[in-house]
Amino acid sequence: MSVDKVITHPIDAVILWVDGNDEEHRAKMLPYIEDKAKINNERFRTRYDQVNEIKYTIDSILKFASFVRNIFIITDNQEPSFLKGNEKYNKVKIVDHIDIFKGYEENLPTFNCRPIETCMHRIPSLAEHFIYFNDDFFLINDTKPEDFFKNGLPILRGRWLKFPEDKFKNKFKKPRVGHKHAQQLGAKLLGFKKYYNFRHTPHPLRKSTFKNYFKAHPEVFLENIKYRFRSPKQFTPQGFAYHLEIKNKTCILQKDLQLLYFRSYKKSLYWYKYKLNVKGKNKLFLGLQSLDRAPQPILDYILDWLKKRTT
Repeated sequence: MSVDKVITHPIDAVILWVDGNDEEHRAKMLPYIEDKAKINNERFRTRYDQVNEIKYTIDSILKFASFVRNIFIITDNQEPSFLKGNEKYNKVKIVDHIDIFKGYEENLPTFNCRPIETCMHRIPSLAEHFIYFNDDFFLINDTKPEDFFKNGLPILRGRWLKFPEDKFKNKFKKPRVGHKHAQQLGAKLLGFKKYYNFRHTPHPLRKSTFKNYFKAHPEVFLENIKYRFRSPKQFTPQGFAYHLEIKNKTCILQKDLQLLYFRSYKKSLYWYKYKLNVKGKNKLFLGLQSLDRAPQPILDYILDWLKKRTT
């Protein structure tokens, strides 16, 4: 009987985290913002503000992915308060931006996830196989290594989409610059005629995929890490890695996302209860985008649900 190769290899988890409520972080950011009033804008703030959901991200990994060796949290001179002095979290290691930007410190401070994601493969002692989480990704049922890697190859969840300019209905529209645009840039850079669109699921990645490409193309690495805030010139590094794996035929594509995902919180509380307790029953992953913007009753319910689910 064949044994999945990855079982014999360590698997780490990586999470990017920032406490945007921290006054020191705000003070560090302010000199780099041209429009100072922007720092209090809700749409701007939601990329940085948090409601301590990272605790449930970590708890979900500990409970539903016990095979994970280390959980690396990449931060800018910060640490989630619940970690301090708690032996439950002995797998968790704090990695400062300066550790992964070593040799490229002129690009710090950065307030942009894309340079950080571009450098995350440079975490000291990071395993070859790792799973990248945002702090709004959660595991909600038991997982096994084979849900992320098969025979050492990453399992990529998504679907193929046309570039927007190739759709007739978009011929006369102004192009949108956002998350999908950043995915499309990476695909185009690698010569694809369409792109593999991913959603809010944890990303199985390989350190060598980043390392080998950026060693051969240092100019691509340097261009993607130089923007302190998001730029339409940047690609999404995890999506770029997906397309590299596809190009090299070193991955497995899976259409079933196994995901329950909320991107807004405008429906009734009963709708969220139904989704979490019925529709999410057999899903592996939960994505909660901009949870800080949820109305208080919905926020309280979701956080309580996460607490119970991950305890």
